[in-house]
Amino acid sequence: MATLLDPINFTSDYAGMARRPLEVELCVLVVIDIQEKLLPPIFQKELLLRNAELLIRAAGILKIPALVSTQYARGLGATVPEIASLLSGTEPTDKTWFSCFGSDDFCSALKRTPENRNTLLLCGMESHICVAQTALAALRERYVVHVASDAVSSRTEWNWKIGLERMRSAGAVISSTEMMIYELMRSSSSVAFRELLPHLKG
Repeated sequence: MATLLDPINFTSDYAGMARRPLEVELCVLVVIDIQEKLLPPIFQKELLLRNAELLIRAAGILKIPALVSTQYARGLGATVPEIASLLSGTEPTDKTWFSCFGSDDFCSALKRTPENRNTLLLCGMESHICVAQTALAALRERYVVHVASDAVSSRTEWNWKIGLERMRSAGAVISSTEMMIYELMRSSSSVAFRELLPHLKG
């Protein structure tokens, strides 16, 4: 089992990393910049919102820590209400750097999560800017990065796709919301799965 003290060789073991199942006790969910003034022009924004909400619900049920960021909230608005309402008690980290790792507050919050949390699950926007730069910085810091491809987006389909391609090339595992959730739940007999099932069917 990989930890921050046992880094993966990303250049030679990407397939091996992708084969490793997600472990609840190693994960942190990072919700990036789903904000009032940024969301309206986003490609397939309804899908992004639905899937980000699912990931946040799953994180809550599984006791996975969630961190949320905003990009210059004074000018671009707060986290949209649909997302903020599911993250009550989680104070957003406001930033001016596009990468979350450019914020000392974010890095401090990440370090305060329980020990050995070495896997970041990313959702939010934009795929080719803040999500990509956060993913690349996380990889440089030796985190394992999984990106929910249907819970990230950009203003254009091209930039959404090229952002995913760049992150995959750098070593991030490109996944989907349901793939992440079902992998974390493990079994249909789990209490967590039964609690989330009504939302998955919605």
